Amino acid sequence: MDQPYLYRRTELTEPDWTRFPGWRDVTQAQWESAQWQRVNCVKNIKQLRAVLGDLVGEEFYADLEADQKSMATMSMLVPPQMINTMVRSFDVADITDAFYADPVRHYMIPVASDRLPEWPSHPFSKRDSLHEHDMWVAEGLTHRYPTKVLAELLSTCPQYCGHCTRMDLVGNSTPTVDKLKLSLKPVERYDAHIAYLKAHPGVRDVVVSGGDVANVPWRNLEGYLMRLLEIDTIRDIRLATKALMGLPQHWLQHDVVEGLERVARTARRRGVNLAIHTHVNHANSLTPLVAKAAKTALEVGVRDVRNQGVLMRGVNADSHSLLDLCFALQGEAGILPYYFYMCDMIPNAEHWRVAVWQAQQLQHDIMGYLPGYATPRIVCDVPFVGKRWVHMVTEYDREHGISYWTKNYRTSIEATHDEDVLAKRYAYYDPIDTLAESGQKWWRKSEVDRVPSEDA
Repeated sequence: MDQPYLYRRTELTEPDWTRFPGWRDVTQAQWESAQWQRVNCVKNIKQLRAVLGDLVGEEFYADLEADQKSMATMSMLVPPQMINTMVRSFDVADITDAFYADPVRHYMIPVASDRLPEWPSHPFSKRDSLHEHDMWVAEGLTHRYPTKVLAELLSTCPQYCGHCTRMDLVGNSTPTVDKLKLSLKPVERYDAHIAYLKAHPGVRDVVVSGGDVANVPWRNLEGYLMRLLEIDTIRDIRLATKALMGLPQHWLQHDVVEGLERVARTARRRGVNLAIHTHVNHANSLTPLVAKAAKTALEVGVRDVRNQGVLMRGVNADSHSLLDLCFALQGEAGILPYYFYMCDMIPNAEHWRVAVWQAQQLQHDIMGYLPGYATPRIVCDVPFVGKRWVHMVTEYDREHGISYWTKNYRTSIEATHDEDVLAKRYAYYDPIDTLAESGQKWWRKSEVDRVPSEDA
């Protein structure tokens, strides 16, 4: 029977890293070493040249340099593990063209020609698009939802994604973005988090993030988690780490595995749900090492390993790519497809973002293929509102690309306001280049005076 999508099982493979000129002599032992991976991360164009050699043309390096000088919101930091999943085979007519087209490259090593010439940023994009910093109740602790907090333990990751929603804080400053800095010493930051959580028993769920928890020395991370587990009102703990995919070698180190088992055993004894949330955006990123890291976490007692991807043009914004990824996650890697977020409204991200109607269509198109429990929800993270399933829109002006949303709770910055935020409508904006010409003309006429009166 002819179907819009045809499932075929595809077993995971580890691409041959020795196909890259710079890694021809790298042994398996080196490759599987977290220390080797970290030391050999690509941080600049010179190091990328050392890996790729003459495989890609000079035009690509010039394109990359132009982007880093004038557009990039994140500094370059790409582990060998991730580069190895770009252009998995060199059996192609033109490796430069293949590198340009590669979905993992598209968001990990953005170049100037990727960006939209007329609308690289939406007029209402913001560095902290979700206002997480505005909702800090202690340094690095965002209290956005009534029962949940986000704990940013640090501002670094083992890898920097071009579309990072926390580009205001995470990573090194770039010519485009002078980053915010955490000022407290880690122990002081952790103490402030614990004190707040003890004083607010209505919070039951803590997302431990950053940055990426894989960059927290294990002893420090374990100590923080054990302190969380001592608070009776905490019932859910989620560790946020893209490194489960980007640097699985970290999560396979003996001290990390043994420590994770201690934390998981304590969580299970105390009735706390301990999960790992990772961030995989394309099936090409999944390899046997990633699956081994996920399955090891489950074996030592972590309740769930879940994926929170980001929906991006040029990466996964089509039903076949999404379904390929979800089947690989759920069927081959032991990772539960959980969410796909619409890419947030940060500067210079319009070439990645999709319109609400496109996200709704994708949600429709992936239904019915996956098991129900493994069918991800596509969500829009609306500023001042939070995560909303894309079909929960209250009103939608398709011509001008403005959707309106409502919410059912107050954030920490609204708790004392007299304004009835629960009766308010909040606006979200589609990428302008996805609009019909009449809508684009409307935005060209006035980029500033077009904010609807109901907008927050």
